Amino acid sequence: MAVNVAGMIDHTLLKADTTKEQIKVLCEEAMEYHFASVCVNPTWVKYAAELLRGSDVKVCTVIGFPLGANTPETKAFETKDAIENGAHEVDMVINIGALKDKDDELVERDICAVVAASKGKALSKVIIETALLTDEEKVRACEISVKAGADYVKTSTGFSTGGATVEDVALMRKTVGSQVGVKASGGVRSSADAEKIIEAGASRIGASAGVSIVKGLTADSDY
Repeated sequence: MAVNVAGMIDHTLLKADTTKEQIKVLCEEAMEYHFASVCVNPTWVKYAAELLRGSDVKVCTVIGFPLGANTPETKAFETKDAIENGAHEVDMVINIGALKDKDDELVERDICAVVAASKGKALSKVIIETALLTDEEKVRACEISVKAGADYVKTSTGFSTGGATVEDVALMRKTVGSQVGVKASGGVRSSADAEKIIEAGASRIGASAGVSIVKGLTADSDY
């Protein structure tokens, strides 16, 4: 592929049983392959930032993860704390139930809280959890994210019923236009998967299979 795929990958490890040694390996791999970032749970942000200091790899973390059912105030605090610990990017989960209830005001307030806490300090990505949404809800979630000032919209947590699809990425890109990023997460296990998802409009890929993707292999799992 003509594009630098490695530079589009958030090398991800978000499992509950993640150990310090695994985070160390994740960061070493990210530096070796020049991935965009490592995506880790908040408890590992400070350690990852220390390991990556001086490198071109950013630290990404997750907010309100994986259910998105925290209050806007909690998500804002979590965002500020993560940035203070060294996070350069924050991936927040929307209030999915509120979106389904058509409570767009709460969904927007939720996103705005994280955007306000991160603006000028860290990139904000909004996880809409596409597997749980109708196409109408996906479009509405993306429109609200753009209105709230988010830098990216993101397909999935990787912990729900499904991950990124070409169709969802294309729909999200069509909705947000060219000024907002689209991150595809979950289900990207090979360079072929990455190529399809990038062609559909993804500008960032979240995957634990980053090494396999850049080596042209297929991983057993994606998250």
